[in-house]
Amino acid sequence: MESAARTNTLITQVEISGAESSLTTAVYGASNGFMGSTRASMHHLSLTAIAGLDTTMVRDWDHAMAHHAADLRTPEEVGLTAAFRTASRLEARKMGSGKMPVVFSSRMAGSLLGNLLSAISGMAVARRSSFLMDALGQDIFSPSINIIDDPTLPRGLRSRPFDGEGLPCEKRALVLGGRLNSLLLNLATARQLKMKSTGHASRGGGIAASNVYMENGALAPEQLIADIKTGFMVVETMGFGVNTLTGDFSQGASGFWIENGAPAFPVHEMTIAGNLKDMFKNLAPANDLQFRTGVDAPTLRIEGMMVAGS
Repeated sequence: MESAARTNTLITQVEISGAESSLTTAVYGASNGFMGSTRASMHHLSLTAIAGLDTTMVRDWDHAMAHHAADLRTPEEVGLTAAFRTASRLEARKMGSGKMPVVFSSRMAGSLLGNLLSAISGMAVARRSSFLMDALGQDIFSPSINIIDDPTLPRGLRSRPFDGEGLPCEKRALVLGGRLNSLLLNLATARQLKMKSTGHASRGGGIAASNVYMENGALAPEQLIADIKTGFMVVETMGFGVNTLTGDFSQGASGFWIENGAPAFPVHEMTIAGNLKDMFKNLAPANDLQFRTGVDAPTLRIEGMMVAGS
């Protein structure tokens, strides 16, 4: 990985690189008589590179994970990708403020699904601390959006036969045709809400989803942004600026300025803001979904977000 990254002449330093393999066996027992076990291997590669010197230094990264070594991207690809991403951020600018389309690259789009999962967790809904606490059965995305939780996905990073309470797991649509179709419930939150567990218990009484993904849209990423005169493509966010109770969203971000339908130059020290209810409603996916983290989405375009230089 390091050798491949250093073939890019703009890379001045490899900050960190790592390779890891593990084999884990877990045995579950419950007072209701359930007994089961799981066994899984995991392989991981990661590299962070630095370009530039002194005050012009920038960094970026790439990583790969897979249960099966044969599914893992090559070390050379990880190194080259990390180097390319890093070099492309040199000479980043600060831009002005305005309301415009914001595009979340495919490696960042899964973070929006993470916000959804937090909001539909039975723990947040039962506490009445979620902006989606009364949204079950309501349209929260456009009708073209489907979001799936599939614990049976072959070789999926979060596949599992049963949850942390020994209940069977099954594929389900969390969002179907834009409508919130299911919450994430364990036995305790299901009792509180007078519902049935959805098989999303984690060990220790928590709640966790399995392989969650948003289905592809119809357009390639290039087509999705082709009509944007001025916009912002996000490749990294910073901070914890999400209010799960209100849905208010505000995070630091860096990426690329879009001009006349294409990324034009790198930008940094920006802020993006909106409300997740509005963001979900005004969201459109591209067709580049890849299963890389366990919570995945294609490139996403969101209309009408506030963008500000910081």
